[in-house]
Amino acid sequence: MTPMFAMAALLAAAPASSPTPSPANPSAIVFEEVRVAGPEGALSALYHDPAPAAPVVILIPGSGPTSRDGTSPMLPGGGKIYEQLAVGLAERGIATLRADKRGMFASAAAITDPNAVRLADYAADAAAFADLLIDRGKPCAWLLGHSEGAIVALLAAQAPDRWCGVISLAGPGRSVGVLLREQLGRQLPAETLAEFDRVIATIEAGGTPDPAPLPPPLAALFTPAVIGFLSDLIRADPAQLAGQSALPLLIVQLGEDLQVADADAATLAAARPDARRVDLDGVNHVLKPVIAGDVADNRAAYLDGARAIDPRIAAVIADFILAER
Repeated sequence: MTPMFAMAALLAAAPASSPTPSPANPSAIVFEEVRVAGPEGALSALYHDPAPAAPVVILIPGSGPTSRDGTSPMLPGGGKIYEQLAVGLAERGIATLRADKRGMFASAAAITDPNAVRLADYAADAAAFADLLIDRGKPCAWLLGHSEGAIVALLAAQAPDRWCGVISLAGPGRSVGVLLREQLGRQLPAETLAEFDRVIATIEAGGTPDPAPLPPPLAALFTPAVIGFLSDLIRADPAQLAGQSALPLLIVQLGEDLQVADADAATLAAARPDARRVDLDGVNHVLKPVIAGDVADNRAAYLDGARAIDPRIAAVIADFILAER
């Protein structure tokens, strides 16, 4: 389990916010709990199938302790963004399955230490749920990864037999090491930045960072508990994974994303010239409409559970899936 990229730094200047309720489910759609076996106990997901012939999406959450609903203790009051997305897809005839990560929330029994998980484990868990859906009559499943989850989706797609295609929603196209440098490089003092570059370079080269004490901003990111997973993540190459897959690929870039840049979507698209890219203006990394160019409003939206996700996201994803049937 990795920190949410540089989430703490991004929100450092956000105005104080009290938790607010998530927008109500306007369709009163009922989600069924389904389970598959994990290494030590069950993995749990919520599933809704609007029709037997409906295409199905497996939604893979973003980084950190993010639940299957899209909530996180790191973003108190931010709202159930994945539940809203699942409802929006259901209203357009798309079935969805969204699971809690191995070792967290309703999947806590699956492994004792959620920090011991690696990208390949998350990909294997997605495959296990796909097998469940195939047993229920679906011919294949779509992989929908948000943020870090898009890397997991691309990795899972390397074994293509279960999958219809991949949707990268605000997903990195470059190394997470590059993203971290961009996000933190503008905020760290020169001495700390030099130490940060040293740690990242060591990980990228396949080494283990010196366990000597790091400056406070870096110590919070490179904790011993998460360094294994973070190293795994930094060494992943999303563009290479995209280029190695022949599955249909949709790249959704959000115009006001503070964490994943236009360069990421461009890198993915260059690796897969046949992919479809859709840019949605006025939407931030957590799928919410924001005022263009207004960083304060963008940051505030992370903690604003009353602000619903942009409905265009579900529409774009559903249109792509239905066109590929």
